[in-house]
Amino acid sequence: MFFQNQTRQLMPRTATWMGALALVLYAAAPANAAETIFIGAYGEWEAFHAGEGKSKICYMASKPISDKGKYKKRGEIQFFVTHQPAAKIKHEINVVNGYDFRKKSTVTVHITRKRFTLFTRGDSAWAKSKKTEQDMVKAMQKQSRMIVYGRSNRGTRTRDTYSLSGFSAAYDAITKECGV
Repeated sequence: MFFQNQTRQLMPRTATWMGALALVLYAAAPANAAETIFIGAYGEWEAFHAGEGKSKICYMASKPISDKGKYKKRGEIQFFVTHQPAAKIKHEINVVNGYDFRKKSTVTVHITRKRFTLFTRGDSAWAKSKKTEQDMVKAMQKQSRMIVYGRSNRGTRTRDTYSLSGFSAAYDAITKECGV
């Protein structure tokens, strides 16, 4: 019974992540894009992979446990960490905020006392360097929550809180799966 209840709770989240990865694969892969495979759920994080061999992509994703801001409508909010060994991409950080960011704005991520700045484009934000990505992953592995601050193109400020419960286990799973 416990497993069945957990499966029902994960299905809506899993479908969202699979849809997000399908978009990434559609843009990056040939016409015969690989099927997305669910690796597992780890606390508030889920892990996936797609493709084989050199084309394999592994990623983990989470939704905020709390999202705040004075907005009427907002799309999906998600935080991703991705490995793409063939492209020499390791622990790429990506935030999708459910709205278009203000042009030339930044996103600030607070992980306890550490602050990280991400650059924005459209509805997404990324770390500015590999060093920033490495530092963020290390901080996320050691802490229990993360807060992401952003500003929409309409000027609305948002504050999204993510649980880091399960982050390390999900990260280990995608790292093992992609051989990183």
